[in-house]
Amino acid sequence: MLDRTSPLPLWAQLEAELRRRLDAGEFDDGFPTDAQLVNRYEVSRHTVREAIRHLNKTGVLRRERGRGTVVNRAEFEQPLGGLYSLFASIEAAGVEQTSVVLELGTQADATAASHLGVAEDEELFYLERIRCAGDAPLAVDRAWMPLDLAGPLLDADFTHTALYDELERIGGARPNKGWERLTPVLPSFGDRDRLQLSRNDAAFFLERLGQHDDRVIEWRTTTIRGDRYRFVADWSTSAMTGLPFTARP
Repeated sequence: MLDRTSPLPLWAQLEAELRRRLDAGEFDDGFPTDAQLVNRYEVSRHTVREAIRHLNKTGVLRRERGRGTVVNRAEFEQPLGGLYSLFASIEAAGVEQTSVVLELGTQADATAASHLGVAEDEELFYLERIRCAGDAPLAVDRAWMPLDLAGPLLDADFTHTALYDELERIGGARPNKGWERLTPVLPSFGDRDRLQLSRNDAAFFLERLGQHDDRVIEWRTTTIRGDRYRFVADWSTSAMTGLPFTARP
């Protein structure tokens, strides 16, 4: 199935073929060993290892001591480009969402205050939770809101509910515009422990600024397990934004 007359290296062809089979839902019962791939595709062990190395780099596969190569199957998928609720996206997949509330109270936070457009020493509503899907942790979520808006939520039970639903319950309005920034990270030691990740496991770090009309009402950061959640963008040439590329040093 590999074209030895092609200028494309064999390892790249094998990577594409394995990715195609993964996308088709194969290997749910286990990924082949290097030796099995060598025999199946009649290539060298070096070719197989190079293809697997590239699939590891993109997060499709991972090597585990004692288990060999394991497929990363994200359990939850979230389209980008619109306001969404982590609570709703989990429950839409038929999985119960619960939260372990680590902190619910007020605090002054200079970074959150700068995004919310208030004085840096102003007390803000603050909610910190471990978001669980089923019985396993999925994300560590931290949200700040103006106290005059979210103060009544200090008495809310966030064990099994969404922040925006609770905001509407007290007569507030959920965000109707804003922006998000998504960054791959190695979580801090504390969040790694909360999410039950190993030292080299990557995660998504999501920053969200939510507005209702012209008022900024929420600053939120969420660290999400990369092996259980993925984001998908659907685009066309007619929808190109023309935003400039910004390079960071």
